Amino acid sequence: MKTSTKIILLIFAAFLMTSPLLGQQEKGIVGIDNWLNNWTQFKPHQEYYGEPTQILTGSITEDTKLHKRYTYLLLGNVFVANEATLTIEPGTVIIGDSKTNGSLTVARGAKIIADGLETDPIIFTSGKSVKRAGDWGGIMILGDAPTNKFGNGSVAAFYQQLDPANYGHTNYGGDNVESDSGVFRYVRIEYAGKRTKAAGYFNGLLLAGVGNKTKLGNIMVSFAAGDAFKVLGGALGIDKAVSYKCNGNDFKFNYGAQCELTNSLAVRSPYISSSDGSRCVQVISYEKPGEVDLSKKGTSLIASNLTLLNDSEDLKNDISMGLVKAGVFVGHFAALDMEKTVISGFNPAVIFDSKVLINQENLENIKFSEMYFNNCNGNIFVENNSNNDDLENWYGNSAFFNVYSKSQNAETFIDVDNPRRPDFRLKINKIIATNNDPDLIDD
Repeated sequence: MKTSTKIILLIFAAFLMTSPLLGQQEKGIVGIDNWLNNWTQFKPHQEYYGEPTQILTGSITEDTKLHKRYTYLLLGNVFVANEATLTIEPGTVIIGDSKTNGSLTVARGAKIIADGLETDPIIFTSGKSVKRAGDWGGIMILGDAPTNKFGNGSVAAFYQQLDPANYGHTNYGGDNVESDSGVFRYVRIEYAGKRTKAAGYFNGLLLAGVGNKTKLGNIMVSFAAGDAFKVLGGALGIDKAVSYKCNGNDFKFNYGAQCELTNSLAVRSPYISSSDGSRCVQVISYEKPGEVDLSKKGTSLIASNLTLLNDSEDLKNDISMGLVKAGVFVGHFAALDMEKTVISGFNPAVIFDSKVLINQENLENIKFSEMYFNNCNGNIFVENNSNNDDLENWYGNSAFFNVYSKSQNAETFIDVDNPRRPDFRLKINKIIATNNDPDLIDD
């Protein structure tokens, strides 16, 4: 093997708990305990999955199983419908077709059982020799959990030449908070997000009206042209999610979604992000006020143990060039409770929508505690308002245990096993790995 020529950042972190009696005890998710091991891939362009041997097309209306021994081509708009269940074996590879905007939609009432393994993840990817963001469509899971929209929502605009028989399969939303769309775990989604004429970009994984019986975890979306994870309404939890260098938002929650996001990672690159100001986390309740019923619940996100990192080579210059935006955006009539999270290298760390009034009620609905704000050009602001004294005073209160730092950027992850402690502090560990082929090294 050749001598290493470049550092490749990997993702780890630790709590540093300080006690005058016990000294310093450092704990973290490292080594064999790191949950990113085995199933993630931060350089997917190096992977070759072979040519497709089977084709998936049209509608799946009976229980169907995909097998690891085949490589599948996702051709056009593929629907799992009529309460059918699509089961995918661990290790199965599905290639999205570029010419037909290959996409997979699990319709309301149907299920997907994509339950991969740590050592054998399920992979949705591009089949091009030179892979790029937006090579194919994406994956949509639709359920009948509530939204705050008037009537049901629809994703019909994403599809080209949609068969009229499938229009009913594009609707989402209902009254069943506990609806079950199946299992989606140990899955990688690479180079999704094809652009459409009517609806903009596909997303890596769109979850619309998905209920809380659905199991979601250990999902990695990398190099998506649209949003990596987009949640429209529903009530669900996502654990151990990774968004890596996507053009759109990493985690977007909208239309009254009631969600929990835990133990997750977003790595942004200012050199590939979309120009409209993509965020690591965007929590909003509507795109236009007239499309939602404000008597219903607004979007609410509980987020803990996240790492949100902007991977800039020259942060100061990138900010001056307008390439770096805020890491977190909170909209009007939306609630966010974020704790034990690193926000590193943004401009600024957090932005509130200009419609968010700074009063007791809103501050109690937008919480930040035990945070590590690192190397950001400002911390928490209201949109278009440079005076953030009230916000600094509120969130800077020692009762919230927030930490502000200007240390070197590093990709980090916070240990989920340590208990909450008033004397907790954070330390960023920078762990480096090497690549043995200098021709395949990212700049």
